[in-house]
Amino acid sequence: MASLNKVMLIGNLTRDPELRYTPKGMAVTDIGLAMNRRYVVDGEKREEVTFVDVTFWGKGAEIISQYMKKGSPIYVEGRLRLDSWEDKQSGQKQSRLKVTGEEFQFLGAREGSGGGGG
Repeated sequence: MASLNKVMLIGNLTRDPELRYTPKGMAVTDIGLAMNRRYVVDGEKREEVTFVDVTFWGKGAEIISQYMKKGSPIYVEGRLRLDSWEDKQSGQKQSRLKVTGEEFQFLGAREGSGGGGG
């Protein structure tokens, strides 16, 4: 049976990117992404916010860290992965879904660009 693991997200960074390097020199950056969903229930406008952590590797990680900051809008394509660990205090197994970013597109003007499109 075929399977597909692909996500496409548009949102805003919840914090500045966190750039670091692996011991072998590979760039890694983590971003928090917030996506807003607006809807109406019984005539009342409501909003739901979903938060997702996204990890980028390599040149993409460096570019995102250089040009993006908290509040910046971005389009992300990637895949889901399950991050699992054991809590050091309780010894309980923990897990959460994260996104490994594979492609991205900046949305909106970069700082210092004068707002022009390209």
